[in-house]
Parts: sequence; structure tokens; C-alpha cells
Amino acid sequence: MAGFDETSTTDEVLHGIDLTGKSAIVTGASGGLGAETARALASKGCAVTIAARNLARAQQVAVAIRQETPGAEVDLGAIELSDPASVRTFAERWKADHGPLNLLINNAGIMACPLAHTKEGWELQFATNHLGHFLLASQLIDRLREGAPSRLVSLSSGGHVASPVVFEDLHFEKREYQPFLGYGQAKTANVLFAVEFDRRFRDAGVRAYGVHPGMIHTDLGRHLTPEIIKDITSRASKGGEPRKTEAQGAATSCWAATSPELEGKGGLYLADCQIKPALSDGNRGYAPHALDPDAAARLWDVSEELLGVRFA
Repeated sequence: MAGFDETSTTDEVLHGIDLTGKSAIVTGASGGLGAETARALASKGCAVTIAARNLARAQQVAVAIRQETPGAEVDLGAIELSDPASVRTFAERWKADHGPLNLLINNAGIMACPLAHTKEGWELQFATNHLGHFLLASQLIDRLREGAPSRLVSLSSGGHVASPVVFEDLHFEKREYQPFLGYGQAKTANVLFAVEFDRRFRDAGVRAYGVHPGMIHTDLGRHLTPEIIKDITSRASKGGEPRKTEAQGAATSCWAATSPELEGKGGLYLADCQIKPALSDGNRGYAPHALDPDAAARLWDVSEELLGVRFA
């Protein structure tokens, strides 16, 4: 590998990369890691669509990108990932105005929120973080195939270690709800999605990766109390995980999306701009349940059934 690590930034991992003529969609890019990812990709010539709930904030990000990189191709699209109709509408509108898709960065997410369910009865973290992105990819897979070699980047978290996907009670209808169990389940689902997606579409030239961005202070933690934040920071520090800037946190997403070192590889768990091994003493790797191929295949089938969709 090129020697990147937890201190590497988006601009560093994209040094020498030319994305002219490439296209990308970045969800949740109205702020935080998504905005930094969009900025960095656009600075290398990529045509970037910012997909977000808050279009006013997204517009501010687009303006800032164009000011920094005159001539940057940036457009916007409204999407609410917990609402299947919104996801479908976004995809339809995007395809009407764009051609092949080279990069789908599933960055948006919510974390450790109070218990809530969508109108379909789906637990909100699972619905937003996983099902919404699963549906979006299903609507765009034809364009990803047209854009091959192309990549899907699924943002997970080190928090995935808190829980596997509990297929017997996905939506906390029987067990007691704990916000970080819900978050852990959803973040495990993000990695499992990348595993099965890569298996299904690698022969078509579309690869996928699960990404842990690291510890970064963003709006993702808006539901956390100061006490919880202090506890998380303390435990992460004891585990050797440093706090990152947004440019450092988004670096692994950009590396996953563009690195020549990942050509011919996929279905991997990435962190600190590196391919990570299974979790053990002394490393910040993945929990075995997150790369379990049987769980990944089962999650795929369950997700298609819940959403009433089939990938082309």
C-alpha cells in the first residue's frame, strides 16, 4: 500500500488522481464527511451530485465547492433515505439528467437516536442507514454497470462491533431497544451489503467496500449527550483510536472510491486508508459477523423482500 494511515487527508490520497469525465453521487453531503468527500472529488474533476435532505445546506456546500474549484460540476438532489418513495424519485430524476455512474458513496446516516419506526414499521436507524441505501443502489445499478469500472462505498463504523444483524428481530419489536445496539446492527448491515454487492457485481466491473471513517465530531452525534460523548471518546482513546479532522475522516472514503491499489479487490473492510483484518488485540479491524458471507446473502434477500425490489 502507498503508506496512507489515520493521519492522511482527502487531498493526500487523491494526489495525482484525475477524475475528469467521472461521475459520483454522495449521500448526506450537506455537511460533515459527505461535504468533504464531495469537495475533494470535485476538486479532481469529478462531476458530483450532492444527495441530501436539506437542500439549503447542500446549496451552501455546492457554492463553496465552486468557489474553491472554479468550473467544478456540482448539482443537488433531494433524498430522504427512510422514505422509499423519496429514494425512488431521486434516482428517477438523477437518471433523467445523467449518464453512467462511476462512484456511489453511501455516506449519509443517523446514530443512536431514540427508538422510532418508519410508516412501514422499520426501525429508523436500520431503515435510514441500510435499507435506504440498498434501495438507492438497486435503482442505480444499471448506471453503475454502464460506468464500469465503478465502485460503491458503504460507510460503516467501528460501532458495528456492538451488534450483528439480528434477523429474528430487526426492528426491536420483541427485544429492549438500546440506541447503540440499533446503530451497531445498522452499521454491520452496511458492511454486509458491500460484501454481497461485490460478490454479485464484481464480474460486471462494479466493486464495493465497507468503510470505517474513524472518530470525527460531526452532526452524526446530534442525539448524544455530553456524558455519552465523553465516554465514547475515553474508550476510543484507550483503544488507540485518535480523533480525526473531517479531511482525515473522509480520506478513507475517497481512497476506497479511487485508489488504483484496490483494483481487482472488493468486499473489504477499510479504515485509515488501509485494508483491515479481523478484529484482534492491537488493531481496529472488523468483527467477524460483519464479513460473514452467509449473513450477507441473507440480509440481501431480507432487504429485497422488505423493499419489494429486485436488483437487475
